Amino acid sequence: MTDEKQLWEKAVAFHGHVCGGLTIGYKAALYAIELLDLTFSDDEQVVCITENDACGVDAIQVILGCSVGKGNLLFHMRGKQAFSFYNRKTGKSVRLVLKEKPAGMTRAESLDYYQSLAPKDMFDVKETTIALPEQARIFDSYICECCGESTGANWIRLAGGKKLCLDCYRQYDRFDV
Repeated sequence: MTDEKQLWEKAVAFHGHVCGGLTIGYKAALYAIELLDLTFSDDEQVVCITENDACGVDAIQVILGCSVGKGNLLFHMRGKQAFSFYNRKTGKSVRLVLKEKPAGMTRAESLDYYQSLAPKDMFDVKETTIALPEQARIFDSYICECCGESTGANWIRLAGGKKLCLDCYRQYDRFDV
């Protein structure tokens, strides 16, 4: 069994089913590996900024080791099938943007179409438009003085001399009554 076949099977197992969207992320990850000489990221060596939260992101997680928890999978929601990949070791990056498919395809036809294409035929290769983000920070935590829940320092607000989480803090806005 080829490495690519094994990666596909891992992506399908993680995602739960085969679909065109998963194929898009799978092929984007393979192309990023080829273009940037990437390997599975056990920490933050590889970063992906995805412009969608669709099925393909699952393949990227499984194949490249990008995850929200590690801080190397970031969402820049634009509703586009576009993915920026960064190799921290080399400083190289690439933005892959899905090319338009022929109109009028069913889901099954779309799946077959994407499965039949080589990654280079699926994506426009562009320069990244977002600078490589810094590595994930670890923040101090504080107890919200209203609900009593522990909250990261950058999400605490001061109100009436008390530290409040965003859920308990009432934003002051004279126009939103």
